[in-house]
Amino acid sequence: MRKSIIIILHTAFWLCYLLLIGIILSVYYRSSNHDIDQTSRLLNAFKSLFLFALFPSFITFYLSYFIVFPKYLQQKKYFISILLGILFSFTSSVIAYILLRFFIESGYMVDMDNEGVNGRSTAIRVILFMSFIASISCIASLILKGFITWVIEIKLKEELKQKNHEIEMTLIKSQLDPHFLFNTLNNIDVLILKDANEASNYLIKLSDILRFMLYETKTDLILLIKEIEYIEKYIELQKIRTSNSNYLSFQIIGNPSNILIAPMIFIPFIENAFKHSTNKKIDNAIDVQITINKNNIEFICKNKYDSNQKINNNGLGNNLIQKRLNLIYPEKHTLEIENKANLYTVNLKINNG
Repeated sequence: MRKSIIIILHTAFWLCYLLLIGIILSVYYRSSNHDIDQTSRLLNAFKSLFLFALFPSFITFYLSYFIVFPKYLQQKKYFISILLGILFSFTSSVIAYILLRFFIESGYMVDMDNEGVNGRSTAIRVILFMSFIASISCIASLILKGFITWVIEIKLKEELKQKNHEIEMTLIKSQLDPHFLFNTLNNIDVLILKDANEASNYLIKLSDILRFMLYETKTDLILLIKEIEYIEKYIELQKIRTSNSNYLSFQIIGNPSNILIAPMIFIPFIENAFKHSTNKKIDNAIDVQITINKNNIEFICKNKYDSNQKINNNGLGNNLIQKRLNLIYPEKHTLEIENKANLYTVNLKINNG
């Protein structure tokens, strides 16, 4: 939801609130205090409007808006939310009453000095009534914040759904590229004559890759170990095209068990690394490392490339990858891309859990 719309909603609420309080005060002062002049009546009305009605409601409203809802109510801590709402309403009402009673002279307040017990009783009733009004503002604040949060979440889900659709289609076009499939199948066909068992193993890997892309990626999260298995099979299929066994280095550090991650997060970077590392005779032309720490998962992908080769973003572009990361892991990831000295480096960190 746009900030301008949120501001309009807040402004509309306070205008309606002030209008309602103004009507109530107008009726009250017309039916009472006939012995005071019009100026004093307006002054008392202004003081009442500001301190009696507006001050405690305003404080309670925004304390509830910025503290109670996001930190407690949204986390389903209902009892603490109720207690804090009551505490904020009562405290702000006491402060407003003190200001109204002792720091701003008002005819109907000064009269309480001579009322003794009745004066204290009246003060308690006034504070409780102010707390009641402030509590209504508290409820209105939680409803407004809940509505805004709900709209934002719906918009975010729609955007994420659309982005996932875009990335799914891009991945299908990119990774089910006919050249990749044809080259893999041709390599397997040649391998059948040399080693039928090995060719069969590669066919199984290719089948697993297709099954993973068509079915496993439908969920929002998958086990990290499944993502790693997919990457390993993808790498094995790519390595058929070179006789250099040291062409690529793939390393897992840490325990990937029982860790969930969004599907197809790492593979676009690996795909781009294969695409731009054209010299397959170089050792360690591609270096991929996944480190599982207590607090985060770190993915590093490095690939050497010919400086005369123009780097482009065919396939899954970095902008689309970054947008997807921002949607799935907002403020829970860092992505650093470095391109220098014929070495392209991607460093992605995702908060664990």
